[in-house]
Amino acid sequence: MKNTDELLAGVLAGEHGPRPDGLVATSVFWVHHGTRLAGGNTTYLNQYVLVRLGGAFGGCAFGGCAFEAGEVDPSVCRDASGTPLDTLLREAPRPLRIAALDAYLGAARPHREAAAAERVTLPAGTPEIRAKARDEAIAGLLDIPAGARVALIGVVDPLVAAIRERGGTPLLCDFNLRTTRWGDPVADDMHEVLDTADAVVATGMTLGNGSFDTIVARCRERGVPLVVYAQSGSAVARAFLGAGVTALSAEPFPFSQFSAEPTTLYRYRAAAAA
Repeated sequence: MKNTDELLAGVLAGEHGPRPDGLVATSVFWVHHGTRLAGGNTTYLNQYVLVRLGGAFGGCAFGGCAFEAGEVDPSVCRDASGTPLDTLLREAPRPLRIAALDAYLGAARPHREAAAAERVTLPAGTPEIRAKARDEAIAGLLDIPAGARVALIGVVDPLVAAIRERGGTPLLCDFNLRTTRWGDPVADDMHEVLDTADAVVATGMTLGNGSFDTIVARCRERGVPLVVYAQSGSAVARAFLGAGVTALSAEPFPFSQFSAEPTTLYRYRAAAAA
């Protein structure tokens, strides 16, 4: 499987579970929130569209996809809730299409039931405590020598710090940031970092803007490891383990920033998932 279009076609053909034409997206959510961590100077603004696939597999699964401003608005909740899943997979705007795909794959194979998944419990506490624990868990998937150049596509300051603590040299790319809290420059062209990195860490948000396929293809071509940290699209990214994705931190909804209580993320490595 080369890209998300091939994955989507396989799902529509019933290759990954029941055919989606018999399923219904029970609920669609639109979420917009901002976060500024203590000591930082950046307000992270994120929007999500979430699809709930209720009851189809004896439970429910959530699929989420982060997206850029203006792509989807709150009216999606009214217009798409109760829509046949295959209609969303074929006709919806890309962020909603990815969310529906994520819900389908997450329902077909819940992270909590995956034998290859390593459960990591994030502690209760403040946003800073939970973000630090989450990003240390993500950086723990990197197997790099000291001084390795690590492309980080989708910049959050605690993850920059976690990569440095593991001996990596971050090469930073984000569409919305220009510097970190420490003044590190952030590029807005991912090819600047993809072409020179020894390893790549990319956010699941790249699924929403369509750059995920390019990142996976480039890492395959160069033979460099790719770690994906995914809240949005975690089950979609999991489908590429061993096919361009080396390791995955999957955090299904509700995401850690929406709770102060202990929550679970699931770490995968391609060798264990094979």
